[in-house]
Amino acid sequence: MFKKLFGFGKKKKEEIQEEPVEELEVKETEEDSQNVEDSKEEVKSDLENDEDNSEYDSQKEQEEVEILEEDEIESNKIEKTKNEEAVSQEILEEQIETKEEAKEEIAEIEEIKAEDIEKVQDIETQEKQDGIEESEDTVENQIDDEVEEEEEKPKKVSLFDRLKQGLTKAKQGITDRIDEVLKAYTKVDEELLEDLEEVLITADVGVNTTMDIIEKLEDVIRTKKITDPQDVREELKLIIEDILSKDDTKLDVSHSPTIILMVGVNGVGKTTTIGKLAHRYKSEGKKVLLAAGDTFRAAAIDQLEVWANRCNVDIIKHQEGADPGAVIFDAIKASKARGVDVLICDTAGRLHNKSNLMNELGKVFKIVDREYPEAKKEVLLVVDATTGQNAVSQAKSFKEVCDITGLALTKLDGTAKGGVILAVKSEVDVPVKLIGVGEKMEDLQDFDSKSFVDALFS
Repeated sequence: MFKKLFGFGKKKKEEIQEEPVEELEVKETEEDSQNVEDSKEEVKSDLENDEDNSEYDSQKEQEEVEILEEDEIESNKIEKTKNEEAVSQEILEEQIETKEEAKEEIAEIEEIKAEDIEKVQDIETQEKQDGIEESEDTVENQIDDEVEEEEEKPKKVSLFDRLKQGLTKAKQGITDRIDEVLKAYTKVDEELLEDLEEVLITADVGVNTTMDIIEKLEDVIRTKKITDPQDVREELKLIIEDILSKDDTKLDVSHSPTIILMVGVNGVGKTTTIGKLAHRYKSEGKKVLLAAGDTFRAAAIDQLEVWANRCNVDIIKHQEGADPGAVIFDAIKASKARGVDVLICDTAGRLHNKSNLMNELGKVFKIVDREYPEAKKEVLLVVDATTGQNAVSQAKSFKEVCDITGLALTKLDGTAKGGVILAVKSEVDVPVKLIGVGEKMEDLQDFDSKSFVDALFS
């Protein structure tokens, strides 16, 4: 190229000299321009080649970098996997060591057990040789522990204990005062008997009943020639028990159906007694129905309904002010239809000194006799023990109007004058069948003369 540019060639001098000068210059000029163009093209192509080479080199470098990064990542993964395998291997080795240690511990425990068994066998052999004294002591200790545990448990209060608790005030008003009188004397004389008579009268035993008791006591003293005042106490107890045990019958509802009519003045506890009886017979598996026949007293129907819901028994009721006879009539029809075992009827409270009110009870009894002749009938007069001699007057008045089969003496736990039970029993000649000695369901008890006297003189 440079040879062409600067006119170097192999032409002969003759040919150069023969050409004209002008033509030579023109040719040289054209050749020079052509050479310049060619040179530009070559440079341009070289530059393009250089650019292509540089792009290729950069791509190649980038690919090499990516390959290196991938190799590095792969090597890291391989290294991580190796580390995890190494950790797993270490954990496995630790588990194997733990198992081996556990086996060793188990073996040691087995050895200890074997030693203990040998010791126990030795001890048993020694006990057999020495006797069974130690075994007996162990049994006694176990029994003592059981007794202590039973004492720690809350004991169920018996009926007699409830009776004693309920008669605490009556005991203080009667037997405790009798004991004080007897301790004040060294011999049995008229003055002693007069003091005993005073104690009985002030305890609401009643004048007539008291005189009868003192006369019987004098006869026994003369017959048995008693000189020690302390012996008088036992004889007095037997006389009281004899009075209370006459016609000692309990409220019997074994016959089905049975109808119980509750009578008495307002406030003596008729409705509460009905509720407690319903609870008792319901717990015995009997089918019980209540009749709200007290339609005159305010809230009497609602009160009986509360007891019915509490005891889960049915109740027959009308509106307040309705005819009591109509309530009893509907209750009898319902009892027959439902197969009721015990029908308990509340009646309106009557003032014992109002004959016209008392006579209204006759209509109720006529309905019962006409509509329920197959039922066993019980008429219970409920009296309040805290009213004293007034309870005797009530019992006498009600006995004239209706055929009373038994007495229910309530609120004995609230009075120190429990001697009223003697007055009612002896003067009215109606058996006491129920006594109330507290507010709980179990505190309405069947009257038992012996238990009553034992609790009173305990």
